[in-house]
Amino acid sequence: MVDLFLELTPLMQALIATLFTWGMTALGAALVFTTKTMSQKLLDGMLGFAGGVMIAASFWSLLAPALDMAESDDIAAWIPAAVGFMLGGIFLWSVDKVIPHLHPGSSMTEAEGYQPNKKRRSTLLVLAITLHNIPEGLAVGVAFGAAAAGFPEASLAGAVALGLGIGIQNFPEGVAVSLPLRRDGISRRKSFFYGQFSGMVEPISAVIGVLAVTMIEPILPYALSFAAGAMIFVVAEEVIPGSQEEGNKDLASMTLMIGFTVMMILDVALG
Repeated sequence: MVDLFLELTPLMQALIATLFTWGMTALGAALVFTTKTMSQKLLDGMLGFAGGVMIAASFWSLLAPALDMAESDDIAAWIPAAVGFMLGGIFLWSVDKVIPHLHPGSSMTEAEGYQPNKKRRSTLLVLAITLHNIPEGLAVGVAFGAAAAGFPEASLAGAVALGLGIGIQNFPEGVAVSLPLRRDGISRRKSFFYGQFSGMVEPISAVIGVLAVTMIEPILPYALSFAAGAMIFVVAEEVIPGSQEEGNKDLASMTLMIGFTVMMILDVALG
């Protein structure tokens, strides 16, 4: 099985990896069939864990390789990393202001983005998670594209570790969409559908990431940093605040550290 995976093109490898991350989102959403509610402490702990995974992945799998690659260029190594990182955050901030969405746990009066017409709560919740899954899929695609480009700083094992880590943290994201929808009176089937649907964007954005870096190799350090900046924006703007707004700050902080440690171990051990 491993040998077969190694023989695939980077595009197919990234697709398989993001199909796994999408599947983990669906697995989390499937909890709606067994329960209507879940302990808020457990949800906050899972969100904190997800934030730790994303922070660790942003550095170990994206920023660190970007800095190493840029050292061979004629400009200072920090320039591509800094430019790409800030552009990633600015891009997500801009999209956040345009696309209508509602963060899990928020009321309809707290909906964000441009909203000329009143939209359903379910639609806004799905748009929020879908929006924040874009950088995750992009990161996986860029990582596999970088590994295929032959840079020693970017390994296939590291890309696999990134996909595994993002898949793990996608589980609570599926839960965070489906259970609130179920509590709002939406059927279990529809709640599951909306929850898993939010992960569909990851294979799409992974394809974009692979194609971008394999066609234009000089942008690799910028692309890796861009994905890192976008993910950190999501963590700072949504994941960490969402995990602590119910008062479980210590729990969320500790699970964040656990998530960071797990992702760091995965990346260093496999990469």
